Amino acid sequence: MAERSLRVGDEMRRILADIIRSEINDPRLPDLLSITEVDVSRDLSHAKVYYSVLGGDDAKANAAVVLASAKGFLRREVGARMKLRLVPELVFKEDLSIERGFEMDRLIEQIRANDSDKQKENSSES
Repeated sequence: MAERSLRVGDEMRRILADIIRSEINDPRLPDLLSITEVDVSRDLSHAKVYYSVLGGDDAKANAAVVLASAKGFLRREVGARMKLRLVPELVFKEDLSIERGFEMDRLIEQIRANDSDKQKENSSES
């Protein structure tokens, strides 16, 4: 990915997080929503905005609805703050990497517990 699109993506992530935190007053918006990454195309025409929500399925669904309805406002604000000639079209996608990480941790702990149980059985048989 081009250096410029990386820089634009990082700046957009910071600005979007600030706007969502301070300017969107929708009661459906979960408190624990964070923008994890913004992946901007080389020509700066599209930006995939990855977000993470800690909470249940209701919180995730509400976040998707609120972000979709605020897309135009967010795009305008990003354009005004970054002074871009072309403001990328925003596409919001839920970032599942944190949940996958928790699941991996759970599986590793389960394997460790099974190994520990097997070692105890083997040592008691000896």
